[in-house]
Amino acid sequence: MGQKKDSGMQVRILLVELFFFLFMSLLGAKAVKIQIFDSDDLAKKAENEYTDTVQIQGKRGEILDRNLKRLCTTIDALSVAVFPKRLGNPAKDARSIAAVLGMDPVKLAGKISSSKNFVWVKRKISPAEVEALKGLNLTGLSFQKDVVRFYPNRTLAAQVIGFTGSDSKGLEGLEYGYEDVLKGKQSKFTITKDAAGRRLDADKNLSEVLSGGGLVLTIDRNIQYITEGALKNVVTRFKAKSAMAIAMRPKTGEILSMALYPEFNPNAFSEFTRERWRNRSVTDPFEPGSVMKVFLAASAMDKGYCTPKSIFFCENGSYRVGSYTVHDTHEHGWLTLAQIIKYSSNIGAVKISETTGEQALYEGLSGFGFGSRTGVSSPGETPGSLSFYQRWSAIDAAAISFGQGMSVSAVQLVAAIAAIANDGVLMRPLLVQKTLFNTGEVDQTFEPQRVRRVISARTAQTVRQMMRSVVTEDGTGTNAAIEGYSVCGKTGTAQKVAQNGRGYAKNRYTAVFAGFAPENSPEIAVVVVVDEPRGNHYGGVVAAPAFKSIVAESFHYLNIPPDIGPDLGPKQVVARVSDGV
Repeated sequence: MGQKKDSGMQVRILLVELFFFLFMSLLGAKAVKIQIFDSDDLAKKAENEYTDTVQIQGKRGEILDRNLKRLCTTIDALSVAVFPKRLGNPAKDARSIAAVLGMDPVKLAGKISSSKNFVWVKRKISPAEVEALKGLNLTGLSFQKDVVRFYPNRTLAAQVIGFTGSDSKGLEGLEYGYEDVLKGKQSKFTITKDAAGRRLDADKNLSEVLSGGGLVLTIDRNIQYITEGALKNVVTRFKAKSAMAIAMRPKTGEILSMALYPEFNPNAFSEFTRERWRNRSVTDPFEPGSVMKVFLAASAMDKGYCTPKSIFFCENGSYRVGSYTVHDTHEHGWLTLAQIIKYSSNIGAVKISETTGEQALYEGLSGFGFGSRTGVSSPGETPGSLSFYQRWSAIDAAAISFGQGMSVSAVQLVAAIAAIANDGVLMRPLLVQKTLFNTGEVDQTFEPQRVRRVISARTAQTVRQMMRSVVTEDGTGTNAAIEGYSVCGKTGTAQKVAQNGRGYAKNRYTAVFAGFAPENSPEIAVVVVVDEPRGNHYGGVVAAPAFKSIVAESFHYLNIPPDIGPDLGPKQVVARVSDGV
């Protein structure tokens, strides 16, 4: 009996040993298979579970004003996504999420009821939306790092700066024109994530390394604010369609302000019409009216056709040119060239152009830059229109002499008027002062660029004196006079072309004022253009006060001292004190 029990026990032990042997053999074989034959595939699966390859986009570079104040920047933001398989009730959760984000709950429910592991819900959400979503306590929500373009001054210089789209690419203005400078670089990196799909690697430093360069503009944020305020006032007062203005330093061509009204907020550009986005001071031509008489007079004098004392008979307010009749606002008999500018006689301008001839008129105006792009670094610049003189009829030459039948841009006009302030030297308008590396160091500096001498310094001085008379006594621009300063200017009032393109509209005008101050040491040249003012449409009434406001407030900000008064004569040259402007 004892031997049988021992024999049975041995059999059972052998069976157990055999079982363990087979089991361990299988485990060994499996281990060999896993570690030797399947190791590469399994390593890849593990890597896919806990790592991911992402394309990191560097932050977009900043745009700064001349004093290095931020006009736009890029800030960190969050975007929200969901893991559909982790949502408890997709339809119910979609309604809750949609209520916070202002989305269509039905469309969102269809989007997140997906077989995908990961679905974007909304990019670049606000901090308030983040907090509200977190308050829902939904396990399937995921907040991912993102960036958003931010314009801290809201509407300030909006048309000049432009804006970017949801993909951070520039769509308008300098954002579009300097895309290659501002855009961040892209690069692919492998990141580690946890089981919930959250990134464990801090890629912030990578984003900064890949960030784009920056721009430093010539615009002064304070003068821009002053200019925009003046435009808002004039549009409101005269119920105008719109207005634009540019302030420039005559010696350098630096644009201190470039403003338009109505404005828009680039932080929410989609809420405004496309008409609001465009920098019309660069892109849109208009007929300038009598402002052109100063360039006519300057060219006529510089070429020796006449002097300020040359007299012309102004036909007592009505003058026949071919089948057309040219009129003056007031009846004038004999006027000197200087008086033609002061009282803005259309007939006098026609008589001057008849004295110089069509070729000289064309060459004089084209010399000041009309009919050609200035080269300002803002996209979409118009050349305006100034047809070749051999294609002119008699009435074409007459109309062009007082600023009709041709068109200019505001940036062309301010550059031309600044040439007279700058002793006859035309400067290229300068809007971008520097480009920067992403480290903040200077990449490229853009120096003031002289285009050409248009008229002699002596002629320029004479024209300045004539423009000074426009703003004094009974000239057409007395509303631009600033106490303590010698202001030079010229008014312009132009009928707008009819909407059907045939002839001119009876009740639609453009009011213009262009000028600079002080007379003998001009610090700022300014052009103001008001489109379709109501109640009054004359440049001296509508645009001149806005010019006065811009120049007076800018002088106060820049600490420009008065040049006329009890102890200062109007011809005294004042030392320049704002070279650092």
